[in-house]
Amino acid sequence: MIIGVDIGGTKVAAGLVDGAGEISSKTRVPMVSTGDAETGFAAVKAAVASIFEAAPEARGALKGIGICSPGPLDPKTGVVLNPPNVPCWRNFPLAAATERAFGVAARIDNDANAAGLAEVLWGAASGYRNVFYATLGTGIGTGIVFDKRIYHGRTGSAAEGGHVTIDYRGPVCGCGKHGCIEALCSGPAIAMRARGMLASDGNSKILELAGGEAARVRAEHVGQAWRAGDALAKRVLEETAHLLAIWLGNIIDILEPDVMVVGGGVAELMSAFFERILEEIPAWSINSRAGEIPLVMARYGADAGIAGAAALCGEM
Repeated sequence: MIIGVDIGGTKVAAGLVDGAGEISSKTRVPMVSTGDAETGFAAVKAAVASIFEAAPEARGALKGIGICSPGPLDPKTGVVLNPPNVPCWRNFPLAAATERAFGVAARIDNDANAAGLAEVLWGAASGYRNVFYATLGTGIGTGIVFDKRIYHGRTGSAAEGGHVTIDYRGPVCGCGKHGCIEALCSGPAIAMRARGMLASDGNSKILELAGGEAARVRAEHVGQAWRAGDALAKRVLEETAHLLAIWLGNIIDILEPDVMVVGGGVAELMSAFFERILEEIPAWSINSRAGEIPLVMARYGADAGIAGAAALCGEM
């Protein structure tokens, strides 16, 4: 058994994960990210303690504790460096502190890396050697897994695929670059595209779902309108699919993975366009067999952080 811990700016989620990747005894506690380091770590300890309380048999069978933490972080040393979403931790030795508190080995990594590893060990990428994983949601995070090992690069900062630029004249991303795929195809980017189209064509169910206010439009409204047959929503999502095809064509030219796995709320919305994306990819890749690479939905949805965290301990 492994405890997987998923840390965010406002919550800490945890669960008990078995050797088949099944999750049980899930819990969720508030994260106090604006105090001192120990106050923040107290939330992690409370989440783990809650798992032990719900499943006391785990104490004797626990293999380790894996943790998904906001970055930047150093997965080799287990130190959280200076995450904007968790300002209480600056050069905080999270792995070492966890090991001292619970007497078992602990490992940390960012959520996309870890979730990609979980999909390789237990999910949609099981049986594949070289895997590209992306989570599409409020942001876009990616992970690369070769032979069941996360590729971290020289300093641990590899696989920032969400910040690959596909349009240098495009909108400014939160990272400061122009035209990153995150700035074009994340949930907020889809909502922004819809608002731009509504400015010239307000006859759409999207506006109705947003209470008549374009400023309140979210990606969820676009999805709901598209499912109801709305033409403008369809155009928004078709353009999103086109941009994702360009991006994935570049990814294939760099990595040529065996499979591409995507998770997150936007991925669920775009899954109906996977066939269209796969048809377009060969036009954006020099790889003559690019169209053979599967594009599949991830196994883990909202529990991707817990499963990913546990996967970090899979080789221990």
